[in-house]
Formats: sequence, structure tokens, C-alpha cells
Amino acid sequence: MGIKQEFGKKIKRMRINRGLTQEELAEAVDLSQRAMSGIETGENFVSAETIDKLVRVLDTSMEELFATEHLKDGEELIEEINEKLNYLNDDPSKLIIVYNVVKSLLKE
Repeated sequence: MGIKQEFGKKIKRMRINRGLTQEELAEAVDLSQRAMSGIETGENFVSAETIDKLVRVLDTSMEELFATEHLKDGEELIEEINEKLNYLNDDPSKLIIVYNVVKSLLKE
């Protein structure tokens, strides 16, 4: 999957998570619904001006908008998680929170 498709999927996911329709997001960033549909499906890409508007309207950051952690394989992600967990050794309260989150994810 190419960058346009990945970016479009991310925009769609963020839009839905924020409770916006495609039409509402398109209007908020001064695009037609057809253009927004093209972005979400990866047929079109956005201009720098539209990226700025998306960051504002979706209440996100450039880093989050272009984050690619979801493209990493399982081994890479586990390695990064372990590295980050090492920083929590000095903060037992945060370590307990992480433990409870992981535990709740494993419940059926």
C-alpha cells in the first residue's frame, strides 16, 4: 500500500474517531466532499495548506498525522515497547497503569 492510501486511511480513521462525517470534514478544510473522498481512498493527495487545516480541524499534530508506527512489524513494536517500559522502572504508578491496560487487552 502506498503513502497516499496509508495517509487516506489515517485521515478517515481520525475523522471517524472524532465523530465527523466526510462532508463535515471536507467543509471544515474547504474541500468538496468528492475531493475528501479521493484523499481518503488514496486517489488524491493533499496540499500543504490542506494538511495545516486537517491538523487544526482534527485536533492533532503533524507528528501524529504522519506517524508510521502502525507500519512496523510485531518484532519491531515489541522491541520499542520494551525500551519504553524500561523508563517506567522508576515510576511504579505508571508501570501499574501499563500493566492494567495490557491485562485488560488480554481479557476475552
